[in-house]
Amino acid sequence: MSVLFSKNSLDKVAEIISRYPEGKQKSALLPVLHMAQDEFGGWLDVPVMDYVATLLNIEPIEVYEVASFYSMYNLKPVGKYMFEVCHTGPCMVSGSDSIIDYIKQKLNIGVGETTTDGMFTLKTVECLGACGYAPMMQLGKHYREHLTKAKVDSIIEECRAKAN
Repeated sequence: MSVLFSKNSLDKVAEIISRYPEGKQKSALLPVLHMAQDEFGGWLDVPVMDYVATLLNIEPIEVYEVASFYSMYNLKPVGKYMFEVCHTGPCMVSGSDSIIDYIKQKLNIGVGETTTDGMFTLKTVECLGACGYAPMMQLGKHYREHLTKAKVDSIIEECRAKAN
């Protein structure tokens, strides 16, 4: 696999790097990783992370550390729809564990796994900052709140309908 940003993306990377003082290009790492994930299939393979390190003139380990720390970066292929279910205190008290178990059973996958059709990935994440709406999950750029089994069923059907 040849890893190379498009010309437009390379211009954007240069613009992002220019926002920071000389020698502080590592500060551009988060947005450049987002760009890489978007451009190279929705996840960050080692060659992609190495490429980002080269662009920012930093060590690959510095990229791996950041990419593996934040739940917004995927280190393996993910489904078209990613259910990122909060599993911290307030959501757990409100039933996120049972929602996670229900999704696992309904989609026949475990946490961190993707359905065989490549449609859904289940991920647990730390606090998404919507404790008053627990249990909740992030689906793309949107929060799905006050989850119940019926709401999960509806979300799954909505995603399947959009995919067709």
